[in-house]
Amino acid sequence: MGAATISAQDPESRMDRARERLESALAIAQDRAARARDDVDRARDAADRLRDLYQRGQSALDNRQYDRAIESFDRVIEAKASNVDGAYYWKAYALNKLGRRDEALAALAEIPKQFPQSRWIHDAKALGVEVRQAAGQNVSPESQADEDLKLLAINVLMNSDPQRAMPMLEKVINDPKNSPGLKKRALYVLAMNRSDKARDIVAHYAKGGSNPDLQLRAVEYLGMFRTQASRQTLAGIYAATGDVNVKLSVLRSFMFSRDPADLFNAATSETNPDLRREAIHQLGILQAVNELGRLYSAEPSYEVKDAILHALFIAQAAGKLADIAKSENDARLRASAIRQLGNVRADKAADTLTAMYIGEPDKTVKTEIIQALWRQGAAQQLVAVIRAEKDPELTKEGVRRLGMMKSKEATDYLMELINK
Repeated sequence: MGAATISAQDPESRMDRARERLESALAIAQDRAARARDDVDRARDAADRLRDLYQRGQSALDNRQYDRAIESFDRVIEAKASNVDGAYYWKAYALNKLGRRDEALAALAEIPKQFPQSRWIHDAKALGVEVRQAAGQNVSPESQADEDLKLLAINVLMNSDPQRAMPMLEKVINDPKNSPGLKKRALYVLAMNRSDKARDIVAHYAKGGSNPDLQLRAVEYLGMFRTQASRQTLAGIYAATGDVNVKLSVLRSFMFSRDPADLFNAATSETNPDLRREAIHQLGILQAVNELGRLYSAEPSYEVKDAILHALFIAQAAGKLADIAKSENDARLRASAIRQLGNVRADKAADTLTAMYIGEPDKTVKTEIIQALWRQGAAQQLVAVIRAEKDPELTKEGVRRLGMMKSKEATDYLMELINK
C-alpha cells in the first residue's frame, strides 16, 4: 500500500520539480532581459552625456574660456566618442588662442592620422596654416568687440539690402580664420531673414560639405523656416545621411518645423532604437496625440510602447493615457500608463484613476494607482480607495502616501485610524 502511494505521487512530484525548474529558468531569463535593458539605458545615457560635454566645450569657446573648453574636449577624446575628430579640432583651436601652438599642431595632426576620411581634415589644414603663420608672434585673441561690430553691420545691411548682405554672411561662414561663435551667429542672421534665398543658403550648409558642427546648426535653423520646401529638404537629409548626430538634429528640427508627419515616418521606419525614441519624444512635444495613438496600437515592443506612454505624458494627453490604462492587457504597460497619468494635471484625472482602482485585479497596478493619486494630490479619492481596500499591504501603502500629504481629508482619516 505504501509503495503504491509513493508510486502514485511520483508523477506529481516530477511535475512539481519540472514546474520549479521552469519558474527558475523564467526568473533567470527575466533577470537577463532586465540587465540587457539596463545596459542599453546606460549606453544611451553615456552617449547623451558625451554630446552634452561636447556642447559645453563649444559654449566655453564662444565665451573665450579656452582652458575650460580644452578640458571638455579632452574628456570627449578620452571617451572615444563619435565626434572625437571634431573635439581634436576645437581643442587645437583653443590651444592656439592660448599661444600653445606646438600642442595645437599636435592635436590637429591626430585628425588625419586617426580619421583619414574625416570631414574635419580640410578645416584642420586651414587652421594648421594659421597656427604656423602665427608661430613666434605675440598671441592676440580675436576681439569680441570687433566680431560683434562686424556682425552688427552685416545684420543692419541684411535689413536694408539682403541681396548684398547674404554673400558677406557666406564669406564669414566660409572663412577658417573666423571663430566658431561668429560663424554660428552669421548662420543665425541668415536664418532669421526667412527669404527663399536665405533658406537655400542655410539648406546648403545643412546638407553637409562644411564642418559637421556647422551642419548641425544649419539643420537646426532650417526647421525654423517652417515651409514645405524646408521640410522636404530636412526629410531628404534624414534619408541620405548615416550620421546619427545629424539624424538626431533633423528629428528635433522636424519638431521646430511643426512636422508630425515626418516624425511619424521616422518613428515607424527607423531601425535605430535611439532615433525611434527621439522621434517619439518629439511627437510628444508637438502634442501629436493621434500619431502617438496610432504608433501605440501598431507597436509590438514593450520598451517602445513605454516610450510612447511617456510621450503622451509630455503631450498632457490624459484622455489617451486613461484609454490605454483601461484597455491594455499587459499589466506592466497598464501600470506605466497610470504612472504617466498621475503626472498629468488634468480635470477629473483623479476620478478616472479611482474608477480604475475599483475594477483592477492586479496588485502592482493598484499600487501604481495609489501612488498616482498621491502625485495628483487627490486626498479625498485616496481615502475612498483605502476605505474600500481589503488587502492590508495596499492599505498600508495608501496610508503611507496620505501621511505625505497636507490636506484636511488626509489628516481627518489618519486621526480616525489613530482613534479606532
